[in-house]
Amino acid sequence: MTNESTNTYPPPIDKLLTYGDARNVHDWPDYQQLGFGPEHVPDLIRVATDKDLLWADSDSLEVWAPIHAWRTLGQLRAEAAIEPLLTLFDELGAEEWILEEMPEVYGLIGPAAIPALTAYLADTSHLLFSRVAASGCLQHIGAQHPEARAECIAAITRQLEQFDENDPTLNGDLIASLLDLKAVESAPVIERAFAAKRVNLSVAGDWEEVQAEFGLKAMRQTLRPDYFFESMPRASAPSMPAASVVDRQETARLQRLDRRVDKKAKAKRKQAAKSRRKNR
Repeated sequence: MTNESTNTYPPPIDKLLTYGDARNVHDWPDYQQLGFGPEHVPDLIRVATDKDLLWADSDSLEVWAPIHAWRTLGQLRAEAAIEPLLTLFDELGAEEWILEEMPEVYGLIGPAAIPALTAYLADTSHLLFSRVAASGCLQHIGAQHPEARAECIAAITRQLEQFDENDPTLNGDLIASLLDLKAVESAPVIERAFAAKRVNLSVAGDWEEVQAEFGLKAMRQTLRPDYFFESMPRASAPSMPAASVVDRQETARLQRLDRRVDKKAKAKRKQAAKSRRKNR
């Protein structure tokens, strides 16, 4: 499919329209070697947010152009892209590309993005997984910029303090971000969220798991539960024999689909959490 957008971008921006497959998530090319500099930021923002490109034919080369553009904006530390890229979070919803890549992009842009991300995270008008992505962005900034770690922890913790109003999956993600940042100072708020039963355990485990990871206790004292199964609303659980492993696994699988929680995508998005979760 030939998109009209191919005729509207000057060199070197037009290179991104034919640059091709962007699925190598963790080994980005050095896009500045293609000739990009600060003067190209406005056009790169235009490519990154171009709906014709975002929703181009999935078999075309053009459909990859927005991804290459937002990666380039990250590598250029383009603070002008902070607000425009946030518009993609709701536009693309729970797409893995947002969950996986935007934390990397905003991590490169740096602490200047914290106020906008904090406001976005707090805004209940946004989609659940858009807010999850914002949490991941704050976590990456805090991890990559030690001078901003305390500010990012404070922003995430303030949102977790609203655990009664937050979706349990958002609470789980906020806790996962705080674990990644080793934010033991946030343990009291985390404990209250668990005590209120407002945490989706499939995201970051239970309070005992958190205590062990923070070093507040040497190790778990109880058997680690099946988090996906335990986090199911009991009203939706079908009647089944307790010993039926197959039914139990299938129920957990269906629950994951229903919640749209993709654990593999989350592990890719949060590299610090990857080693933790793969041991569960």
